[in-house]
Amino acid sequence: MPQQTLQPPLTEPGQLNATLVEQGFAVLGAASVCALAGVPIEALQALESSWNDLPPDQYLKDGGRYRRRRHASFEVTGNQTMATPHRAHWQPVSYNALHGGMQRWFDPMATEVVQQVAWQKVLCWLARVASAAQGDQTWFTEAHQFRIDTTDGIGRPTPEGAHRDGVNWVAVFLVRRHGIKGGETRVFDMDSPRGQRFTLTEPWSLLLLDDSRVIHETTPIQPEQEGGWRDTLVVTLRSGGFLDEPA
Repeated sequence: MPQQTLQPPLTEPGQLNATLVEQGFAVLGAASVCALAGVPIEALQALESSWNDLPPDQYLKDGGRYRRRRHASFEVTGNQTMATPHRAHWQPVSYNALHGGMQRWFDPMATEVVQQVAWQKVLCWLARVASAAQGDQTWFTEAHQFRIDTTDGIGRPTPEGAHRDGVNWVAVFLVRRHGIKGGETRVFDMDSPRGQRFTLTEPWSLLLLDDSRVIHETTPIQPEQEGGWRDTLVVTLRSGGFLDEPA
């Protein structure tokens, strides 16, 4: 019997900014993402094959082999994106108790991906959403391609548990899921018991979070058929500079 899943609380495109103000997060379907970012779904689908070439994450402290990823950094201002020299991903222990406090040098995203017009339009759109909330500025943006697989029977999208990322905004795109069950998204208020849970299943649907107001996690995945996996794109935007290890 197929696993029952809770449908995400989708936001209409015209209500995105108001929903973010009201509850600190919003979920958009793929059609809304494409309309707001100004990209056709086919252009996003053309990026998907690059998830088949992600190297293993060498930094998992739980000893798992379930995560593959690539990483890239950008400065996004207005309608311009500038790729920055490849850099380590760093978070303090206060935000990531499991993997914080260490320089993690993930392999870079492929040049042919980050040079795609659709990719740059998505980053610029996210920056516009952030600027609508906090004023026009340069957004220091990190992008992570993830594949969580079920090679060892279980895969953990967020092994650190419910967390914040230490940025201003977090965008989680569900790229595709194949042959799995689980992977439920959970979003909680920082300062109240209110929370929601749902499962993203539509390719290129989006969870957009105000990282100062909510914490989030995704439950483990298990195989429904051999070789199951879940692909996501996580983009973070931070004002004032990248999150770096203190000098």
